[in-house]
Amino acid sequence: MCKRLSLGLAGCVLALLSAAPLLATASADAQSPQQEAASPNPQPGSSPQMAAPTPAPPVDVVLSDERTLTTWAHPLEAVPIYSLPDTHARRLTHLHLETEDGFEEIYLLLVRHIDPQGRVWVKLRIPGRPNGRTGWVLRDSLGSFQQTRWLVVINLAERRLTAYFKGRRRLSAPVGVGKPSSPTPRGRFWIRERFRITDPSNPYWPYALGTSDYSTLTDWPGGGVVGIHGDFGEPRLIPGDPSHGCVRMHAADIAWLATRVSLGTPVDII
Repeated sequence: MCKRLSLGLAGCVLALLSAAPLLATASADAQSPQQEAASPNPQPGSSPQMAAPTPAPPVDVVLSDERTLTTWAHPLEAVPIYSLPDTHARRLTHLHLETEDGFEEIYLLLVRHIDPQGRVWVKLRIPGRPNGRTGWVLRDSLGSFQQTRWLVVINLAERRLTAYFKGRRRLSAPVGVGKPSSPTPRGRFWIRERFRITDPSNPYWPYALGTSDYSTLTDWPGGGVVGIHGDFGEPRLIPGDPSHGCVRMHAADIAWLATRVSLGTPVDII
């Protein structure tokens, strides 16, 4: 993680960036099964047919395994996020419509739940401090469900990033991570932003990805968002631990990664 230029991204937000569009995949909303009923007037002499039992609606549906299939969505309203799927439960925070850099916020979705009143709830991961929180919102407060098959794993001890698509390894590359005084926080995160940088003299060139990981430096401008970006003009320090928490990659490696992974891609930092 590096010094701040203009916005968030743990100081890795750039003044000369342009967000690349991403392709959204098909909706992951499950459909209710159709029901069949027996004829109400059986013919004389025929065996009466019993009506097929009405299947109970699903109580919980897993939306993401965070390995080979992950579901995400943009929020529609800044409604409360609850600790349980109940409007009387404790309020943890509320949905944010935008990231620190003005992009549409992204929430990683875990479980869909139907309560006794028939209301549909979604359990999601919450970006922001403290890292690692989850909570519940009503389904109507989220936009269409999108999916990704990508997974990024960053091994801090090995100083290596590995990207998987549908469970198969597609990239393994050395990285620079946070120094001991400002380590890259471990945990389960996801990609929320993507910046295209066109100026090769910019230290973050050629791409920067904003994640849901937040730095241990609580006073960092813009909230301390950990990014994955170029080598900061110091390729010789990769692999290593030269940063304030961000993940640095060689230009060719970040260019390969950023043009393939989608928003909502899980990022496991181990």
